[in-house]
Amino acid sequence: MNNFVSETAARMPPFLVMEVLERAAKLERDGRSIIHMEVGEPDFDTPEVIREAGIRALRDGRTHYTHSLGHPELRNAICAWMDRRYGVEVSPQRVVVTMGTSSAILLTCAAILDPGSRVLMTDPCYACYPNFVIACHGESVRLPVREEDGFQYNPEAVKKEVKRGARALLLNSPANPTGIVTSGKRLEELVEVTRDRVQIISDEIYHGLTYGSDARSILEFDPEAIVVSGFSKLFAMTGWRLGWAILPEHLVRPVQKLQQNLLISAPDFPQFAGIAALEDSQDDIERMRLCYDERRRLVLKRLRDMNLNVLVEPTGAFYVFFNVSRYTDDVYSFAFQILEEAGVALTPGVDFGPHGQGFLRLSYANSLDNLKEGLNRLESFLRKLD
Repeated sequence: MNNFVSETAARMPPFLVMEVLERAAKLERDGRSIIHMEVGEPDFDTPEVIREAGIRALRDGRTHYTHSLGHPELRNAICAWMDRRYGVEVSPQRVVVTMGTSSAILLTCAAILDPGSRVLMTDPCYACYPNFVIACHGESVRLPVREEDGFQYNPEAVKKEVKRGARALLLNSPANPTGIVTSGKRLEELVEVTRDRVQIISDEIYHGLTYGSDARSILEFDPEAIVVSGFSKLFAMTGWRLGWAILPEHLVRPVQKLQQNLLISAPDFPQFAGIAALEDSQDDIERMRLCYDERRRLVLKRLRDMNLNVLVEPTGAFYVFFNVSRYTDDVYSFAFQILEEAGVALTPGVDFGPHGQGFLRLSYANSLDNLKEGLNRLESFLRKLD
C-alpha cells in the first residue's frame, strides 16, 4: 500500500514539549528521577465542588449528545461570568460551547479563513497556533516580539501587516510561553489599527491566573472580536475537555455547522461541572492562584540568583521564559542535555517560534518542593558550564 501523507500533516512540526515529556517518561521508566517543569498543566486536582457537579450530572443520566451550541444553562453562566469579571454584556446566542479551547480556535479558523488567508501572531507564541492555521490552509505571519518590550505586539508592525491584507490577528494574554499580560492601553491600540479590517481572535484561557493587575478582555474594547476560552487552566479541568467561543453574530451559524459536522457537540455531563466552576468555585480558584504566585516568586528569585535575569516580570499564566543564550546557540539540544544530565524537563523556546531561540520555558505548575529541587539541579548543571 502506498504511504500517503497529506501536505497539511507533512507541514506540521513536532510539538516539542511533548517530545521532552515523552523522553522524560522513558527516563523515569528506566529509574531516573525527573522534575517536570515542561508541561503547562495544573498540578491541582479539579476542585471538589466541580467534581461533585459532574458526578451528579452522570447520575442524572447526562451522558448523551447535546445541542451543538451547548446547554443553555452553561451558555447563560458564561455570559454571567463575562459580566461579573469584565462588565461586558454578551448574549447567550453568541456563545458556542466546545471540546476545549483548542477546538474553539480550530473551528473559528475554519469559519473565517480561506486558502492563503494571512493570520498574524507573535513570535514566540503558543506552538499550536500556526498549526491551526495550517490545518485551515491559511498562512501564519509571525511578528517578532522582543524580551525588553515584554514580548508584546508592536502596533505599528501590526498596522503594516494590516495594510498587506491580513485576515485575522491571534492574541494571547496572559501569554504562553512568556506569562506576559497585555495592558488595556495596548489592547486599545491593537483594536485601533485593526478596526473593521482584521478579525481579532483573543485566546483568554489563562484569564484569572494573574498576579497584579487583572487581565482585560478584548471584548471590553471591541464587541466584534472573538474570544476563546475554557476551563482547563484556571479551574484545573484539563481532562474535562470543555471550552467556549464568543463570536460575532454572523459567525455563530458557520461555527455551529462546523461543530455539528466535525465534532457533533461538547460532552454532556462536563457542561454541568462547568456551570459549578463558574458559579461555585471562587474560593478554590483563589487558593490555587495564590499557590501559583508563591511559586512564581520563588522561580524568579532563583533564576536571578543564577544570573538568569528576566527583563520583564511575567505576571500571568504559570510560565517563565528565560534567556540562556550565553550557554548555547542551540536551545533544542540544550533542553535535552539538561534533561539527560540534570533530570530537569524544560521546554526549548524554539517550540514557540524561531525567535524563541536562546530561551527555555519553565512551567511552575508543580509543587514548591519539586520546583526547589528542579532549580537546585538546574543551578548545579549551569555551574559546571560556568
